[in-house]
Amino acid sequence: MAGKLMKALGWSGFVVGCALAKAILQHSRYWDLNGKIVLITGGSRGLGLVLAREFAANGARVAICARDEEDLRHVRDEFASRGDHFFSTLCDVSDRAQVQTMLASVENKFGHVDVLVNNAGTILVGPMEQMTIEDYQEVMRINFWGAVHTTLGVLPSMRKRHQGRIVNITSIGGKVAFPHLLAYTASKFALVGFSEGLRTELAKDEIWVTTVVPNLMRTGSPRNADFRGDHEKEYAWFTITDSLPGASISAERAARQVVRACQNGENEVVIGLSAKLAVLANGVAPGLISDLLAAGNEWLLPGATGSETGRRKGNEGESRVTQRGLTSLTRAAERAK
Repeated sequence: MAGKLMKALGWSGFVVGCALAKAILQHSRYWDLNGKIVLITGGSRGLGLVLAREFAANGARVAICARDEEDLRHVRDEFASRGDHFFSTLCDVSDRAQVQTMLASVENKFGHVDVLVNNAGTILVGPMEQMTIEDYQEVMRINFWGAVHTTLGVLPSMRKRHQGRIVNITSIGGKVAFPHLLAYTASKFALVGFSEGLRTELAKDEIWVTTVVPNLMRTGSPRNADFRGDHEKEYAWFTITDSLPGASISAERAARQVVRACQNGENEVVIGLSAKLAVLANGVAPGLISDLLAAGNEWLLPGATGSETGRRKGNEGESRVTQRGLTSLTRAAERAK
């Protein structure tokens, strides 16, 4: 009995010691964001825009880039009151030359970048039978190479100063391979590996890299996603899933967790209970999860169709199903952005 008690106390002491060590480490790495220069790619809508608001609320000077001038104009109007503490510019992060020009503009406006948030991305939904090699190449250029371009662009200055934060917004799709998202999943798996490797190599320079693994977020993004196959059905399942309270979370809640993880220099943050459970289950029983997803692909998701081979935006796939109450949370998110 005494032996069991001592063993229990020993484990309790170990757990408490680990928690204390983590708290001390986080405290030593904590960054006050007030006055810091934060660059967010893909910052004109969705999570990127919400992150811009959250970083600004913490006193940071915020720069964003995006591919759409009209979206940028709306964001400029929103942030007009911040004056010289906000900057926006056009940039396609898949183009290295554009990234270099964008970074020069940000540095000319603010100076060196303290925090880089690699958020820009694209989503392509549909059965693999109807994906082309060009689809894979495009998604990789944006979701993976875009982050590589910006990261390599800011690293020389961060290394010289021996400080900096890099936040890579990946996806639960970078930990668990979901069907009908193969190109997207491949790009996010690549980004997770790049982000984790960066962490190990840049720690010696006191540059802390955080890998963010969010679940689906309610940002209104399904309308802007690309779809192949049976467009209406693909858009319907994706939008309904995006609206489910247990399967998706609000962008505002996610943004708060991302900013806190950045401040603390955390290694990884998995956002959303269902995402945490999916990562855990896939780690414990990857074969079982793969079989379950395969069954879902066969019995629940739309099959490949020979008549619809083109690629369309989500808003071109609206139907009576997506106009009903099942998608109410996604609709509310669209109106709020």
